[in-house]
Amino acid sequence: MVRKLLLSPWTALITLALMLAIRIADPGFVESVRLRYFDTLIVNKAPSVSEQIHVVNIDDQTIAQRGQFPFPRNQYADIIRELERRNAGVIVFNVFMPDADRFGGDAVLAQQLKHSTVVLPHTATNDNVAAQHAAFRPGVSVIGTGLPGIAYANIQPNVRSINESASGIGIVNTLPELDGVVRRIPQVITVGEQVYPSISLETLRVAAGDPSFQVRVNAGVVEAVRIPQFGKIPTDHYGRIWVDWSSRPKEHSLADLPTDFQGGIVVVGLTARGLSNPVATARGEVYPHSLQASVLETVASGTNIVRPDWADGAEILALGLSGILLLFLTRWTYVGMVSVVVLVGGSLVGSWWSYHGFLWLLDATAIAVSTTLVALHAYGVKFVSEFLQKQQIKKQFGTYLSPAMVERLQKNPELLTLGGESRELSIMFTDVRGFTTISEHYGSDVQGLTKIMNRYMTAMTAKILENQGTLDKYIGDAQMAFWNAPLDDADHAKNAVRTALEMMGSLDGFNQEIAAEGVPPFGMGLGINTATVVVGNMGSDQRFDYTCLGDGVNLASRLEGQSKPYGVKIVLGSLTAQQVADEYFVLELDTIAVKGKKQGVQIYTVLDTQGQDVNEWKAARELHDLMISCYRKQQWTSARKWTQDLIGSFGGQMDHYYTMWLERIEEMSHKTLPEHWDGTYVATSK
Repeated sequence: MVRKLLLSPWTALITLALMLAIRIADPGFVESVRLRYFDTLIVNKAPSVSEQIHVVNIDDQTIAQRGQFPFPRNQYADIIRELERRNAGVIVFNVFMPDADRFGGDAVLAQQLKHSTVVLPHTATNDNVAAQHAAFRPGVSVIGTGLPGIAYANIQPNVRSINESASGIGIVNTLPELDGVVRRIPQVITVGEQVYPSISLETLRVAAGDPSFQVRVNAGVVEAVRIPQFGKIPTDHYGRIWVDWSSRPKEHSLADLPTDFQGGIVVVGLTARGLSNPVATARGEVYPHSLQASVLETVASGTNIVRPDWADGAEILALGLSGILLLFLTRWTYVGMVSVVVLVGGSLVGSWWSYHGFLWLLDATAIAVSTTLVALHAYGVKFVSEFLQKQQIKKQFGTYLSPAMVERLQKNPELLTLGGESRELSIMFTDVRGFTTISEHYGSDVQGLTKIMNRYMTAMTAKILENQGTLDKYIGDAQMAFWNAPLDDADHAKNAVRTALEMMGSLDGFNQEIAAEGVPPFGMGLGINTATVVVGNMGSDQRFDYTCLGDGVNLASRLEGQSKPYGVKIVLGSLTAQQVADEYFVLELDTIAVKGKKQGVQIYTVLDTQGQDVNEWKAARELHDLMISCYRKQQWTSARKWTQDLIGSFGGQMDHYYTMWLERIEEMSHKTLPEHWDGTYVATSK
């Protein structure tokens, strides 16, 4: 037993389950590998040079020209004027100034800022010491519920005069990943009840001349930010965007400026030795202002690199499906080997195509590694037990599923759930009408009766199997079948009703055949009920059957029994009728408490409209519904009149029902019923 278990190829499911568990838990090393893979996708995209973003570096050459840093702030004003003279558009002056200028140049700089279009930085902190004055904050419209973005305790602003003179001020905080690399930059943060934009978002707002920006949030989860003129900028749940490194800004030294910036956005920052620490990014070490320029280019160009909300679920699902698919394919040695290459290569190509085609970041590493490990496991233990499993499935299901469905189960045994599970099924019961007459025709010829019954069952069973049904059992001259197990069938109710109508058509052909043999015609009644029941392998250790149990099964049997007293061929439960009414012609019959039940259920029938005037039938159905309504309101005279008028409608298929209904109206009109009677009729027979 242990040897058989160890040699089962399905022990590779343990490896698959382990890989799924690791991927679902998503420990740090898995996330780190995934992020580095994303770096490869983003950085290896063909680079281009931005035509709208410029970087001006305060570098060693600038320090040699101007002297010790920091420069007096009146020199900052000179730099801003010089950039404007060279046709700079919005200037992002990435120098933080939280303290007064020791050279007394704040007033000059503040005056210059009032006449220029300059965006400055400020910093969010988690210090509990409040700033001496309020930080600059543009107008913001938060659409949705909850506070968006990452929360900080305070904002450290620039000095008051500069803070109040700038065209805009944005945060420059980064949020490194677990490996210390900056890949995503927050576009908004929250301090208390206030929302602040990033310096890139603030720059776009200033460039557009918009007084405010917008944030769409759902229960504290950021969905997007927006500058009206630039449109929606999708973010992750924390308000971050991925940086696109493929577009590089043009870089210049402050000591050697171009003649004309052509109205582009100019980002000024420090690169001189010892003045600024580079930031670790997917592209390598980058100075903070160059990082901000890349973020600005990403946003301004409309490049929306996204990790879709569904990505984790899709990758986990793909991992599981790939592993399961591989387990089936490894039954053929070379096919399995090729499938490993195809699955691994396909995941890599699919991930590459998703990024370059849609800018979606999808991880291929987990699928590639998991597929390889599952294949290595499965190839050691695959042949004998897999053959035995296929034989067991064929033996168990070959007699009551179509060959195509049996083949599907053999190829994918995971579709078969062993044991019981709750599932919505459409359950059918059939029964022969006129069996006594047929039995009398054969008399003591038991073999003849057996042959004719086998012919009848064969004809009826064929339609069940053709329409994806599962034949549960034969019960004398009756049949039980169901849909939506063991294989999923989203249209199980429609397939059951289609089968019933086709069975009636087959019965007509069958009766024509046996009439030539002098055999009395077969009649048939059907009941179909859709309900959630328990389905699975049930029985003993020695013998079990795949069947279903539950109140819905019993009701289906009772509905079949009501086809005879109601004078119709098919009786449907209410849920079945609801699910097929858009495709089939359904008529309500009654509200009935079947035998053994206290609570009433609505029952329906379905009619074959082939070759009929459906519009005429629909008009007749309106009269039929009116008749039912009058009956329930105890308006016996009207109910009787409408019933009489309906005789002959629907091609005569309902005439037996209307004859019975006239008797019912007569019976109920002589009873003392409650004023608010709901129309439920209590059946006295099965």
